[in-house]
Amino acid sequence: MAGIKALISLSFGGAIGLMFLMLGCALPVYDKYWPLFLLFFYILSPIPYCISRRVVDDTDSASNACKELAIFLTTGIVISAFGLPIVFARAQVIAWGACALVLTGNIVIFGTILGFFMVFGSNDDFSWQQW
Repeated sequence: MAGIKALISLSFGGAIGLMFLMLGCALPVYDKYWPLFLLFFYILSPIPYCISRRVVDDTDSASNACKELAIFLTTGIVISAFGLPIVFARAQVIAWGACALVLTGNIVIFGTILGFFMVFGSNDDFSWQQW
């Protein structure tokens, strides 16, 4: 039952994060949809880590290059997702208020993705790999 509660709270967090992203785009004051490109970053961010978990054998406690590369690529994707709205706001493509809403949505979405991997990342009897 604890897995169901975690799944519901993570989906609620994702919905709140997407709400902030949509508010940054669709409010009549801002009315620019350029920040929706961040959806690509949300989709791409967990992919390197998922691939490295499939390839790497976790029995070795030492760090390995594949896992370190996956964390490095994921970090680059996350930093790019935080940098893109700031670049848009500096170039006056979007307003600074929209940038603040989008950055708030980024914090919530990436926190939700991190929470997903912390809750369902362990290899116990309730794991996301069973799906």
